[in-house]
Amino acid sequence: MTDTLAPDDVAPHLSGRFGEPYLYEPECASTQQLLLGSGLPEGAVAATDHQTSGRGRLGRVWEAPAGSAVLASVLLQPPTGSRLPELSLVAALAVAETVEAAVVLSTQVKWPNDVMLNRRKVAGILSEVSDGTVVVGIGINVNQARDELPLDAPTEPASLRTATGTTYDRAVLLGSLLSRFERMYNVWRDKGLDGIYGGLGARDFLRGRRITADGEAATAIQIMRDGRLEIETDAGEVKAVESGEVLFER
Repeated sequence: MTDTLAPDDVAPHLSGRFGEPYLYEPECASTQQLLLGSGLPEGAVAATDHQTSGRGRLGRVWEAPAGSAVLASVLLQPPTGSRLPELSLVAALAVAETVEAAVVLSTQVKWPNDVMLNRRKVAGILSEVSDGTVVVGIGINVNQARDELPLDAPTEPASLRTATGTTYDRAVLLGSLLSRFERMYNVWRDKGLDGIYGGLGARDFLRGRRITADGEAATAIQIMRDGRLEIETDAGEVKAVESGEVLFER
């Protein structure tokens, strides 16, 4: 089984323009930093086998033992006027489909940027904007053992291995992910989130769940077609959430 995301291991599994060029470091602070402000063309990908300063949303740390996760970032140049926050959902759906195909279990998307398997988080997305480009960072827990997952995460984590008892070839997963992400991104460029909403709505993890949105108790209604989360507060107010911290009751 492939143990690295080095170019020689990943190249046989690339089939489109995502991954051209392909930057790889065995270890780096963050794949985001390799692409932000790089001036590289759309579709450039940076990957590593170990991040020493990986980041999640809201300033959280993303940690994984070396050689256990898919850690990659993709550089995008979306059309002017695009709703850029939607790209986290586009990427999350691509990850969800990739994981689902690999493990043959249903996956869901937890708004705004997490992928869930058996009600546990197996992947997260971090999108950052710089000079008209968007760098989408993706982390998938693949081959971590249970004791290698963080104990203090706000959403209980899992890996593909802890969910199924099987280890997976990370290079194959990354190639599959980039192909799906490119396809969905192209649809999104033409039609917006509405173009992929069928797959996203069907995997809406929070739909109907009791949640707290930035500390306010509510029930999640749905991911909307503009990428916001529609909720009904306990006071009976229906509103759309643009961003923020959303926790769910298990």
